Amino acid sequence: MSEHEHESAAGESNSRYWTANIRLLLTLMAIWFAVSFGAGILFRDWLDQFMLGGYPLGFWFAQQGSIYTFIALIFFYNWRIHKIEQSFNLDDDDEVAASMEGGAG
Repeated sequence: MSEHEHESAAGESNSRYWTANIRLLLTLMAIWFAVSFGAGILFRDWLDQFMLGGYPLGFWFAQQGSIYTFIALIFFYNWRIHKIEQSFNLDDDDEVAASMEGGAG
């Protein structure tokens, strides 16, 4: 493979990685927006007819639900981006482990 073909393949892989990364971020931000703005503000009156932990559901989403959702999305993003990095051979877990072992001795 020539150097030009190698650079082209690397650039295409880099582009596909960032497309997957941005798509994931936009999806997760849309979910968070729907939960925080939609459930906490737009649909609060309708959701208030249901109770969760003794509180109206719309109130709960406005006060706690969007925060819990955001934390869950952070953990999901961490898991999913790790899988994406592995699929593009960008996973640096082995390098980090090797540097920690080498630095300890």
